[in-house]
Parts: sequence; structure tokens; C-alpha cells
Amino acid sequence: MIYQGDCLDILPTLEANSIDSIVTDPPYGLSFMGKDWDHGVPGVHFWVEALRVAKPGAYLLAFGGTRTFHRLAVAIEDAGWEIRDCLGWLYGSGFPKSHNIGNGFGTALKPAWEPIILARKPFKSTVADNVLKYGTGAINIDGCRVDTFQPGELDRLKARADTPRQDFTGGRLHSGAEYTPKIIESGMSNKGRWPANLIHDGSQEVLELFPNTGNGVGQRTYDGSGSAARFFYCAKASKAERNRGCEGLEEKIQNNTETNSRTFNDRCLTCKKKFVGSDNTICHCPPELKITDKTIYTNKNNHPTIKPIALMEYLVKLVTREGQTVLDPFAGSGTTGIACKNLNRNAILIEREGDYIEIAGRRISAVQPLFDGI
Repeated sequence: MIYQGDCLDILPTLEANSIDSIVTDPPYGLSFMGKDWDHGVPGVHFWVEALRVAKPGAYLLAFGGTRTFHRLAVAIEDAGWEIRDCLGWLYGSGFPKSHNIGNGFGTALKPAWEPIILARKPFKSTVADNVLKYGTGAINIDGCRVDTFQPGELDRLKARADTPRQDFTGGRLHSGAEYTPKIIESGMSNKGRWPANLIHDGSQEVLELFPNTGNGVGQRTYDGSGSAARFFYCAKASKAERNRGCEGLEEKIQNNTETNSRTFNDRCLTCKKKFVGSDNTICHCPPELKITDKTIYTNKNNHPTIKPIALMEYLVKLVTREGQTVLDPFAGSGTTGIACKNLNRNAILIEREGDYIEIAGRRISAVQPLFDGI
């Protein structure tokens, strides 16, 4: 189900203790690209209402901005949630939102990671009892393990061992590589590595931070330390992924009443090229043909903060099981809904912006029709 409206108006209509998990990307309070929906971080009153609709033991996963994450964490905790962890999503393709002051000075660093709060609604019984009663309270560890070996790799390692043993403890490989018993046993169990509180995008910039990853491009090593392959990774959302299902949406010019200054999304009506700052270094059309400061050009899925489907699938899978219900009160262009459909979870999405509602509906329908109506 997808609702259009303010989540503060819609959440009170939902039944108490009915949601198995909340996975969402709320406003960061940065006024990103002049959007009025990003002027503030959701406060305590919102998270209190979210707590009410969540089942005892339900998990909350919420993205935050590095500048305002502290406000998000405090609001969630003050509302009664129990902070369990903080995940970090590391990426190499952030865009610096900085003003050029001149002489090599600016106002911001290039963003390279986003924090994700992991919180849980308190419950009175043991975890085991709560799972039996409500189906919530535990993390899906085995469902989110990171593969230790590539398909067939373990069989090849066994075949190359000097002295094959059933438990494969010790031993030396003909290649000269040494493997500790713990790593070999982990590989033989075919469960993979325990999920960590670090996620990355697999980019070359990120891989170079891990000394034992090899020459990059996702190459794996099995020495047990320093390898990027120890963590879940997925690339940022591609243009094709962002726009799947949006084919046929008309490119349109719409009035931007949210800002009186140009942003990097501003385009010229004549040449369709983007403005860059105040000097219009890309667009060279005469001033009378340029787009005005209060107008932006939008094309297909124009949501500015789209998360990768694979990332949202990983987070949804981490805190739910098949058939459970996930709430996203800041649905945006519907990526959480796509992840839920792919994983056989139910989704309740709330989004106030009509344009994003249309985009979300199209993207989700492109996977498979899921919702009764929009």
C-alpha cells in the first residue's frame, strides 16, 4: 500500500503494534538542492508515533546525514527506541556541496559515507520469546552473510591441499598461500562471513582503502584481514536502475518556488545544458534564452537521493523475514517498495510529493504490480 500525504497525518491512522520493521531514508535537514522537504530532521514526536505502530522488538533502520546525524539519533532514542548499532555506507562518488570562495578555499568536504541508525523497539520478554510471539527482535544473520568464497573456489582449494583432511584444519596449498583453520572452516560451512556494520560501493576509491584487496575491482583475498570482500557491497544506483518503469514520463519544465538561486540541476530551455555556478560555464546561450533562476528542468526519475535497490534489499532482509511488513514513511521514488517486492515482503509507503508518488508507482509496477492503488 502506498499513501500520499504527510507521514505525521497518516501514521496515526495505522494500527498500533502492526509493523514488523521500519526502513527509511528521512530528511537530513540540509535543505538539499533547496527542497522544502529537507528543511528539518524528524523530531521526537514523529519517532514516538513510529514506535507506536511498530511491533515489540521491531527494528528501525534510518539513514542520516553526517552533519545532522546526532539530532536524528537523539530524537530516535528520546522517543523510546533502543539504539543497537550504527552502520556506515561508504562510497567513492560523492558530490561536494561546496561554495568556491576563491584562492583554493571552499565550504564543504566531499561526502564519502552515510550513517545508518539501527534501533529496536523495547520488549519485556526474552528475545527468543518475543520472536515466537511477534516474529521480531532478532537480526537475519545467515540471510545477510557475505560469501567467503567464489562459487567452486572451496572445491578447488580442497583439491590443491597437500594433505586432504575432512575438517581441513591446517594444511598448506600447492600455490604457497596459507589459510588459517578458522577461515577454511568458515568457507567449508558455506555460510559466509558474519554481516558487519560497514557497507561499501565497491568503487576503486573505496577498495584502495583495504590493503589486502589486491588490485581492486572486487578481487578477493582469503588471508582473513584487510580485505574489502569481508563486507557487503553494491554499486550506487545506475541511471537505468533509477529510471526503470519511468519510460514515457514526459520531460517537463516546472516552477521551482523552493529556492531563489540556481542549483546544479538548473538547465537552459534552449540547449538543455546545465548551469554551473553563476558564470554559466556550460550554457553559452544569450541571457534572454536562459532559464530563469526559479525554474528547474526535470527528466524521468528526478528524485535527488535515490538509494541502490541492492542496498535496500540488504537492509530489508537484515531485519525481516518473508511475508512480514516494512514501513517506509519517507518513500521518495519507491526503492524500499521495490526491495520488498523482490524479497516477498509487504510494504507500506508514505510520500507527500505527488511527482514522487507517480515515479514510485511506475518503478514498483515495473517489477510486478504490488499495490491496490495510488
